[in-house]
Amino acid sequence: MYPQPFRYHRPNSVKDAITLLTELGEGAKPLAGGQSLIPILKMRMDEPSDLVDITRIPGLNSISTDNDLIRIGALCTHAQVAMSEAALTIPVLRDCAGGIADPQVRSLGTIGGSVSVADPSSDWPALLFVLDAKIVCQGPEGSRTVGIRDFIVDSYTTCLGDAELVTEIQIPQPPANSGGAYIGFKKAAPAYPAASVAIQLTLDDAGKCKEISLALGSAGPKPIISADAEAILKGNKLTEELLKQAAEKLVAESSPPSDARGSAEFKQEILRSLFLKTAATAINRAGGSNIDGTHDYV
Repeated sequence: MYPQPFRYHRPNSVKDAITLLTELGEGAKPLAGGQSLIPILKMRMDEPSDLVDITRIPGLNSISTDNDLIRIGALCTHAQVAMSEAALTIPVLRDCAGGIADPQVRSLGTIGGSVSVADPSSDWPALLFVLDAKIVCQGPEGSRTVGIRDFIVDSYTTCLGDAELVTEIQIPQPPANSGGAYIGFKKAAPAYPAASVAIQLTLDDAGKCKEISLALGSAGPKPIISADAEAILKGNKLTEELLKQAAEKLVAESSPPSDARGSAEFKQEILRSLFLKTAATAINRAGGSNIDGTHDYV
């Protein structure tokens, strides 16, 4: 299916883009890499009257570290994030960005565009949940910064206001003795994950869990989290038995849809085993091991 006809606009600055979006009204949509938006248009899930192409706006495609804060411009592609210095510091960024779809999608799709669409099956939301990321938004009223857990409201729904754009993703540098991992379970590389798990943790000098954050992706309208599951692990040695208990608690909170990628029951079973594998990678990384992360394929 083809998208309905639309008018195309290409502003030269964020200010011009916001002005255009304001003038054109709610029928206008911003276009970044297009790897999330174009399929939505082709399936007629949305039928905008105008597309405002922000791809060539300067200043939104750099990655830097400032006072222990990693700043990722909204127009940074997945491939750019995967190959960045930030991904060397936080390998879980490479796990996620380097495993999204295929090289073509990774070279065109942007982190800001993916976050703005808030597709519950996409890779970034669950990972950004456990990294305690913040989203910088700019609109007619100026700039504001929103925590990722408040930014994503529901399936395909964010807190972005009218004519407001994501301009930057901010991620705090993890402390010493930290490690994370992200694993998606896919039928093939270009496919969305049928289920995914993101974990970020910090160990103390005795090897006990000092801090931990858990999230499941493709398991509900937004990433699934559980303070109770995290409480099982925090302050303790991360034994297999405790990890299994936490997995059960976390998966019990999930509600994955039954679809072509599997039944809800199948996905929950995958999430349990995926959780243990993801946790093992995160623990080893926190202990100083250099482990390459990877996705699981059917």
